[in-house]
Amino acid sequence: MDCVSAELRTHHYSPRTEDAYSHWIRRFIRFHRMRHPRDLGAAEVTQFLTHLAVDGHCAAATQNQALAALLFLYRRVLHIDLPWLDGLVRATPREHLPVVLDRAEVAAVLAHLTGLPRLLSSLLYGAGLRLLEACHLRMKDIDIARSCITVRAGKGDKDRQTVLPAPLRQALLQHRSEVERQHAADLQRGPDWGWVELPHALGRKLPNAGRDLAWQWFFPATRTYLHAETGQRRRHHFHESAVQKAVHLAVVRSRIPKRASCHTFRHSFATHLLEDGYDLRTIQKLLGHADVRTTMIYTHVLNRGPHGVRSPLEALGDLSQPPVSPLVPSPPVSPVSLPVSPPVPTDSSPAPAPAPASASAPAPEADDAVASVDPVEGVDPDPFDDASDSGGDSGADGGRERGGHAGGEVGGGGDDDAC
Repeated sequence: MDCVSAELRTHHYSPRTEDAYSHWIRRFIRFHRMRHPRDLGAAEVTQFLTHLAVDGHCAAATQNQALAALLFLYRRVLHIDLPWLDGLVRATPREHLPVVLDRAEVAAVLAHLTGLPRLLSSLLYGAGLRLLEACHLRMKDIDIARSCITVRAGKGDKDRQTVLPAPLRQALLQHRSEVERQHAADLQRGPDWGWVELPHALGRKLPNAGRDLAWQWFFPATRTYLHAETGQRRRHHFHESAVQKAVHLAVVRSRIPKRASCHTFRHSFATHLLEDGYDLRTIQKLLGHADVRTTMIYTHVLNRGPHGVRSPLEALGDLSQPPVSPLVPSPPVSPVSLPVSPPVPTDSSPAPAPAPASASAPAPEADDAVASVDPVEGVDPDPFDDASDSGGDSGADGGRERGGHAGGEVGGGGDDDAC
């Protein structure tokens, strides 16, 4: 595995990539019972990847990482460029939407943090930094006067600049003063104290740069360690695991039902900038994305719903009152009393005795008495009389007096008169 590490360092791969590739190459060799990779081919590589997906239940990204490690082994280390290397099937990872906290939830999490984890977490949210990018900041990388933070050798070994949050200026100035006092105390302990790790071969080019204040970690660890090769007493940066544990505990205490982590602050930073109206290109530069399509993923988690669509339920107004279920029976309606008409006399039944007439008005005839009765609305007084369907009261009387076809004609004339 020494040749693998040497080749990875020759191509300037990051230490984390070196550890990941070495891990997958070891697992590949052990899976095939310590056979040399030169004796293995496409069938063995496919079998190993299938084992990861079926038996190991690995995600698509994990499977592709293992494939990338094996391709590096055959092409860069063993210098075997076979046609089957390009024909290997890559797993298609599914699209994940990032977890985003709203402003109230961010404030609740930060309220449960104290000390250096609180300052680091505030910087993650306020500047959109990754956790390791914040931990690797040096004293020269934070320009408080210009409100600028410079990220050196970030993801993809790229440099970028981002904004320094104005509310953190006083806290950062106070923290920088404490680091300066700590470094001055280390320098007074002797020539082997006050050193820090320098990138690449800068230590050979600038032998005393490791003791300069500008190269010290902005967030140093509380303890020192002895570098075995040089005998120097160095100070490491604040470990990222301490921040991760503190943030996890703060999320639990805040009772936020989301799977939030340190990287969630970075997602919330980009989403809240989009909500405030900043364009994608500006956010892409602040985040350090190589492709704007990576930044566009935050457009799907805005507080306006998926793709900014407004639900039609919002147009119904206030829904605070409980809705009435259609299955609940409506309250009973009190019956309306209708006027009762006196019975109509027929030929077989005797006619009722007429009411005594007054001296001024004579008693009405039988037909006149029938015609004076108010019929019930919607009820036909004589359903067997055809004239009553087409004519008025005068037509009905004419039909009874003359009968037959003449009654219909008279009834039709009566209808015209009524109109």
